Amino acid sequence: MSTDYTDRPSRMRPDVRPNFQVSFEFFPPKTDVMEERFWDSIHKLAPLHPRFVSVTYGAGGSTRERTLRMVSRVKADTGVDAAAHLTCVGATRDEVDTVVRGYQEAGISRIVALRGDPAEGIGKPFTPHPKGYKNAADLVAGIRRIGEFDISVAAYPEKHPQSPSWEADIDNLKRKLDAGATRAITQMFFDNDDYFRFVERARAAGITAPIVPGIQPIHSFKQISGFAARCGASIPGWVAERFEGLEEDPETHALVASAVAAEQVLELVDNGITEFHFYTLNRSNLVLALARLLGARPD
Repeated sequence: MSTDYTDRPSRMRPDVRPNFQVSFEFFPPKTDVMEERFWDSIHKLAPLHPRFVSVTYGAGGSTRERTLRMVSRVKADTGVDAAAHLTCVGATRDEVDTVVRGYQEAGISRIVALRGDPAEGIGKPFTPHPKGYKNAADLVAGIRRIGEFDISVAAYPEKHPQSPSWEADIDNLKRKLDAGATRAITQMFFDNDDYFRFVERARAAGITAPIVPGIQPIHSFKQISGFAARCGASIPGWVAERFEGLEEDPETHALVASAVAAEQVLELVDNGITEFHFYTLNRSNLVLALARLLGARPD
């Protein structure tokens, strides 16, 4: 068998390739069937030793208590570090601070701090609670006052849909990091050039913190394209073309989804990216395959 290897990091031998870091994002299940799939996916991905597993909660903090319960159990059951999402929507500072102290008491030291979407849904105007944190940077500063948390914040490779300009968008990211965040995790994107241009803008503005690409495997093109339209992420024509006519062909759809995601991840690797955050939608198969491409192996 040939032992020749190229200079591409994605094809290097295990002993010389970069050390990749991965994290996985889940959402709290709402039914018994969904909870079974949630734990099945968690237990399949935990042996890959992710940096952390994060658990979201709904608009307006609607699943806050369930998030705390799931995050606490993830850490207890698997030993994997768990990060809880936290927003400042519809809550006073005291209420949010109580949640943060609850995480602290439960041994949760990682938080994904987000402004959050209004209860009315994605894209609706955000109005801070009169006694609440006014934005994500303010929230990060509040968390930092309470304890030594590892804090991740959001970044938008195609600009936040409510941001008036690129300059304002990058300034907002800088404020969040300067307030005490450890890293930024991007919104999903499907054109790597969008990510590279965004990182260039951030570095030019003096941002040095890691900007981790958030990767969304396309389990369902219809579902993901609908969500992308609502959150300001675009889907390139060449990606859409690959899924044309596959609505009634789930097997081919899954194969195409694997190829599209693998192509995206390996291109990022070959351009020097070593950290990845995967949006799982509580499914493990595609993410397991992508992690394997990065050299991650279960115990």
